[in-house]
Amino acid sequence: MLFGRKISFDENDFGSVVSACVARNSQAQRALYKQFFGYSKSICLRYTSSAEEAEEVLNEGFLKVFNNIERYDPGHPFKAWLRTIMVNTAISYYRKHKKHNEDMVSLEDAPYPRFDEDIVSQITADEILKLINEIKPVYKNVFLMYVVDGYNHREIAEMLEINEATVRSHYVRARARLQHLIKKYYPHLFPSDWAVKSFKGNEN
Repeated sequence: MLFGRKISFDENDFGSVVSACVARNSQAQRALYKQFFGYSKSICLRYTSSAEEAEEVLNEGFLKVFNNIERYDPGHPFKAWLRTIMVNTAISYYRKHKKHNEDMVSLEDAPYPRFDEDIVSQITADEILKLINEIKPVYKNVFLMYVVDGYNHREIAEMLEINEATVRSHYVRARARLQHLIKKYYPHLFPSDWAVKSFKGNEN
């Protein structure tokens, strides 16, 4: 945390908390950290492979928040601004600590079945997130950014420093891998003729 001069603020008045954070008030920073800790950690956990990594991203993300909070526009939702910082921090962490070539696989290596939205809808969000963690990070990150955090393909391409065609390919492969994992862990959700229909569906 950053430390600065003390300034009065009201924890129930978010605007005053932000103003105090801009003034580098450590108590206001702690108040903001406490208020958005759970939300921020849930983002970090999605984009990392362990609680330890998530903690590193979380701390680095909040440091960026406090270093740049004067750039926050009060006319926009704070959570959206915070989410952008946390996602960017997680992506930067991934690029820094993971070798891209150890995650990159040829497109033929990933299963490519038909994606059935009706089947996916029968699984809880927590169950889906657990399955997503089994997807290779190179696909997982694109899927999370698009489906969960609402970035479009152009924005994802810019953030990951890849082209849009690659983003679209990774997204499709992530969906396919997710379907494969659902079939593996929840076979009872699939009708007996699903494999045949899936194969025919991919012929076109």
